[in-house]
Amino acid sequence: MNWFVVAAVVILLFLYFWYAAIVSRRNAAQEAFSGIDVQLKKRTDLIPNILKIAARFMEHEKSLLSEITQLRTEVMKAAEAGGSAGAGKRFELEAALENKLSGLMVAVENYPDLKSHANMLEAQRVYADVEEHISAARRSYNAAGRRFRDAIQIFPGSLIAALMGLEPMPFFEVAEAERAPVNADDFLRP
Repeated sequence: MNWFVVAAVVILLFLYFWYAAIVSRRNAAQEAFSGIDVQLKKRTDLIPNILKIAARFMEHEKSLLSEITQLRTEVMKAAEAGGSAGAGKRFELEAALENKLSGLMVAVENYPDLKSHANMLEAQRVYADVEEHISAARRSYNAAGRRFRDAIQIFPGSLIAALMGLEPMPFFEVAEAERAPVNADDFLRP
């Protein structure tokens, strides 16, 4: 009887510590998601300034500027919806926005006055800095998400996760279209 009580206590302690590890990893993944959110907000706030500067010089790129504005609006709506539940859709929108912004930066090269404009140079520098921070935040989020995923998919974590109703958090992945090399001609058509 004594061994039975000791074994039960050991099993309960083991399950408790596993539960605590799952909660800790989930919280770390949510914190990393918030880190991405902060960096994406910086980029979203930077976009109007870049577009305002570019619009003065880029008459032939109105459709690209409009697409970026539309995507920014969609991203902001997705961000307001919040949480990691809609993260997959938001990540898709962010990837599309990033692709269009990259196209804008390529298109800037065709406008010497814009390319050398002090405000545009500063905006490009800040944009590059923000993109580096976004990349770092994505790596951090994916690592935290993987640790959380591992914790809820390995026995006995899978049982605990099922009892808690936990689902793996989506990875931030680059869409298949984003993996293709950028063709500058696609962004330079009037």
